Amino acid sequence: MTAPEIRLSQLSHGGGCGCKLAPAVLRELLAGQPVGQMFPQLLVGTETSDDAAVWQVDDKTAVIATTDFFMPMVDDPHAFGRIAATNAISDIYAMGGRPIMALAILGMPIDKLPAEMIREILEGGRAICAEAGIPVAGGHSIDSPEPIYGLAVIGLVDPAKLRRNADARPGDVLILTKGLGVGIYSAAIKKSALDEAGIAEMIASTTLLNRIGPELAEDPAVHAITDVTGFGILGHGLEMARGSDVRVVIERAALPLLARAEELAQAGHITGASTRNWAAYGAEVTLPETCPDWQRALLCDPQTSGGLLVAVAPEAAEGWLRRLHDAGYPLSAIVGRVEEGQGIAVV
Repeated sequence: MTAPEIRLSQLSHGGGCGCKLAPAVLRELLAGQPVGQMFPQLLVGTETSDDAAVWQVDDKTAVIATTDFFMPMVDDPHAFGRIAATNAISDIYAMGGRPIMALAILGMPIDKLPAEMIREILEGGRAICAEAGIPVAGGHSIDSPEPIYGLAVIGLVDPAKLRRNADARPGDVLILTKGLGVGIYSAAIKKSALDEAGIAEMIASTTLLNRIGPELAEDPAVHAITDVTGFGILGHGLEMARGSDVRVVIERAALPLLARAEELAQAGHITGASTRNWAAYGAEVTLPETCPDWQRALLCDPQTSGGLLVAVAPEAAEGWLRRLHDAGYPLSAIVGRVEEGQGIAVV
């Protein structure tokens, strides 16, 4: 008899950045935790929910440290490894830094997965690290009931070129560098409702390195950067608004989407994380009265290895949009603006 096909996406209760704890739960868990003011070298800690921690070594050097791991949202093990690695490295790029090395984080149900499949996951991660020009220099592994893979990544940045999520300014234009809908595609994969072309489209987006980050950080007109991952465009836009003490306005018609995102959302392929995200931060969001539920779900859709959300001075926005397209980010789009005020609004 032929052994049954092993589907990675069926071995876990969630997948990709949809596994993240809801923002409200995370804030509750971190409440009362000591902050880093007693360490003047800690340039970025947990205070503004930024993408990575940053420690200043000297006037020209700061170390960026991050970790990210999750469960599979695709069935191909090599693709899973590539997606997880791309997602983890993105935090370094989102701070304006350049990665220098990674450590693997591996938890696998050894009794359910053959060794060759686990090796393929690791090889996928190594391949993306090689593309980013860094080694996988070690790591740690455990036997776990669900498959987990990711990286801890170290990078470097000149403190003068560090880009936080908390420095957006009124008048800035917002650019998003990748299409939305990854969580919706993931939900469709779990139900075998996405064809090979759709899976290939999603893998291509989620394995596209955000290596444009350091180039963006070279420009003083680029004021703030964050990457859009598990909390969706609304959640990460709201973090930028809170940290910068501004109001973020998103133009829903301008948002770039994966080709079938609207169709699949209207058909009900919504993740539980999207619902949890809205429950966590919906009170701080202003939506149009005509916004249907499926569109709201898209706005809250968890993005695995999503694009960079960039706040840039208006006179530099069109030039950067052209540069992003030329650099291989074809879905980059101007998606909104920054205003005086608080919270986030969709128009």
